[in-house]
Amino acid sequence: MDGSVLARHTGHVVSAANLLDWYDRHKRDLPWRQGVADPWQVLLTETLLQQTTVAAVLPHYARFLARFPTAEAMAAVAEEEVLRLWAGLGYYARARRLHAAARAIAASGFPADLEGLRALPGVGTYTAAAVGAIGLGLPVVPVDGNVERVMARVARIEATLPGARRAIEAAVTTVGRQQAARERAGDFAQALFDLGATVCTPASPGCLACPWRDGCGGRDIAERLPVRAPKKRRARWFGVHFLLEDAAGNVLLRRRPREGLLGGMMELPGTPWRPAVWEPEEALSAAPAKAAWRMLGTVRHGFTHAELEVTVLRAGVARIRAPGELVPARDLAQAGLPSLMLKCVRLAGLARP
Repeated sequence: MDGSVLARHTGHVVSAANLLDWYDRHKRDLPWRQGVADPWQVLLTETLLQQTTVAAVLPHYARFLARFPTAEAMAAVAEEEVLRLWAGLGYYARARRLHAAARAIAASGFPADLEGLRALPGVGTYTAAAVGAIGLGLPVVPVDGNVERVMARVARIEATLPGARRAIEAAVTTVGRQQAARERAGDFAQALFDLGATVCTPASPGCLACPWRDGCGGRDIAERLPVRAPKKRRARWFGVHFLLEDAAGNVLLRRRPREGLLGGMMELPGTPWRPAVWEPEEALSAAPAKAAWRMLGTVRHGFTHAELEVTVLRAGVARIRAPGELVPARDLAQAGLPSLMLKCVRLAGLARP
């Protein structure tokens, strides 16, 4: 896609220099933008931000950076330590892949090009481009949801996603070739992020405040772009989990299998999750002990492709003999439980924030 295609509706080609001027005046004040960009910190930030929002990451960023200021610092700890600190951020496979990437970096040094970045565990096309542009100054433009939306509108790409992505990437490449974008690759990438996050928003885009309004081919239909295929209805799953306490005030936890949802995280013992509701007798066969189980209630938790409903049962015994880890009830808030399990134990009045 050349500049003439980008401008076919407006007679203009959007200017990277104009966007950078706007960014210098209006960029968001984010903690990972303080000082000179460090490629490890960019990789850490981008991994934290995957499949979540800036608002969700902000409370976690400072403590992650303090604990793991370098790849070597993360590589030196066990995976379980990274997972514990990750609790509450969701999508825990990200933490395992980041830990593996840190070990690869500690062993061989930080990659200097996109090929080397993509070879790191868990680093895909977008993350490699983001780290390359922001952390290494490589002339490449990462395409996240914000960039995808901006360029679909600017280039008036009316094809349906995901099929439209090739045209969107071509439009991004065209603007990214401009000298201003290449000279300030990291700033240009972040300017596109900010434009999509604060002006060219999914609903009610602020076209009057946009530095690219004069060159935007889709300004008159901006709210309809990009065109997305209808979302599939999420599946419903059901599970039962057991909160077992002993006379000393300990609660039984176990570690989930490494693969799968919440892989490697701590949980209350329970049944598998499945599309069918568990009958009481069937569910009790998975209980960690024979006891006078009583129902505390149910919690609901959303995953990307499914909505999970968990019934929570509680019982007390003099001594717990089932395999697992005993954690004092007062320490559950610091036990690295994922959000789903925190919801479960809070039904019992434990691990309150």
